[in-house]
Amino acid sequence: MAVKNILFIMVDQLRADCVGGLPGSKLATPHLEAMAARGTRFTNAWCQSPICGPSRMSFYTGLYPATHGATFNQAPLDAGVMTMGDYLRPLGLRVALAGKTHVRADRDGMARLGLEAREDHGVTVAEGGFEPWLRHDGLYPDNGDGIGNPDLAYNQYLRAQGYEAGNPWHDIANAGLSEDGETLSGWYLRNAAVPARVDPAHSETAWTTDKALDFIAEMDDAPWCLHLSYIKPHWPYIAPAPYHAAFGPEDVWEANREAQERHAGHPVHLAFMEHDESRQFSREATRRLVIPTYLGLVRELDDNIGRLMARLDAMGRLKDTLIVLTSDHGDLLGDHWLGEKELAFRESAQIPLIVYHPDKKGAFLRDDPVEAIDLVPTFIDALGAPVPGHRLEGRSLLPLLGTDAAATGWRETLVGELDYAPRQARRSLGLGPDRGRLWSVRTDHWLYVHHLDLPPELYDLRVDPSECHDIGRDADFEPIRREMKDRLFEHLINRPVQRTATPDYVEAQTDDWDAGGRIKVGIW
Repeated sequence: MAVKNILFIMVDQLRADCVGGLPGSKLATPHLEAMAARGTRFTNAWCQSPICGPSRMSFYTGLYPATHGATFNQAPLDAGVMTMGDYLRPLGLRVALAGKTHVRADRDGMARLGLEAREDHGVTVAEGGFEPWLRHDGLYPDNGDGIGNPDLAYNQYLRAQGYEAGNPWHDIANAGLSEDGETLSGWYLRNAAVPARVDPAHSETAWTTDKALDFIAEMDDAPWCLHLSYIKPHWPYIAPAPYHAAFGPEDVWEANREAQERHAGHPVHLAFMEHDESRQFSREATRRLVIPTYLGLVRELDDNIGRLMARLDAMGRLKDTLIVLTSDHGDLLGDHWLGEKELAFRESAQIPLIVYHPDKKGAFLRDDPVEAIDLVPTFIDALGAPVPGHRLEGRSLLPLLGTDAAATGWRETLVGELDYAPRQARRSLGLGPDRGRLWSVRTDHWLYVHHLDLPPELYDLRVDPSECHDIGRDADFEPIRREMKDRLFEHLINRPVQRTATPDYVEAQTDDWDAGGRIKVGIW
């Protein structure tokens, strides 16, 4: 049966190695593994920028950050950039959101176009192309500026369940209690092992799953694309019982880091090591307290994915729905002496990617280099529509699904970007707001990182798969650095530029000066 619906599941800050079923996985995730066993799992998938906003905007637009322009968190997405919704709605799908997007509306651009954020087409432009059926970014409850105050819905739900608090998202779902009845905020790492006050049936993960199922049931047999976007295991690192105690310090892996990184690392890494989150996760005591909770949140997610898939099966939706599960980026959790995400390391930039196609079922593993920008063209292709390659920078994954056959003409180079202008590291390095930028170029052999105004990085992935030994300033590897810089240059100059003109249109306009009886140019 042809694909009629699309379920696009994104998990915030889920490391690729925290999905089980592969060598090196940190824990078992039976329901995610069952999904992978029914489809195609990509083991070499990467985000375009390892931080929430820019990464998500690349997923939503099929464009690299330097093209869509929303290069850091809270940077507005240009109102003129086409998104997933703009491509899929004309194909007859209702394109809606249940969860987080991190989209910031381009108010100036919308005003120039005469669009109001709360009216008609202006709603979807303000919301990154999605109908905000349920937006819940989960960062600052009761303080959102999106349609309908996005964070308020979950607070209303919690109050309806009998949770009494001025802000139950903050004081119940993301906080615990001390023996004396004092509220212990999940924002503080020291409280990570405390169970959240919310029942697991009412947690953000369970509630978002419930709402997604409500939407799908509401649609009946009408075609839809739903972006189901989970917040956890993104911080605050606090989980409801019994997930808070599902793992312990003995389940924490040894950090991927070496002493020389801390003392002789790249200037940008050293600057990021001075951030509060890095100082904390450099402490082994912090890792052994927080990581078990992170794993518990992943286990909670896995259980809800199992519940979701079982309901979809019972509803008959596995017969006509393309399902994609991925994350916007990983989590460093103390690797390389760093906390949070960003930079170009595997732990931060690699993402899980599982694709279930109703006509291409099986248990397939692919190690082709794939990127976040490949999903929009994949969705268009799966629906049987022509992919507008003049507008998109990604490639459809459809030819890779449901097969072990080698791909021909596939990309060999993965490119990532990071604009760390709003981070203190940029200031401590003495860089201006427009200079805190880097590009990563990754092949099966090398990882090259190009910095503005600072030395490059280079890692030999065959000798140093842990990415702990930077040879970016080693004179012996200058030829490799030049080669990798050339790859970056080729990438930058080969991006599509004729965004308003299809190849057919360009061909029709070629040498067409006398069309319609006009006088030719250059005739004596």
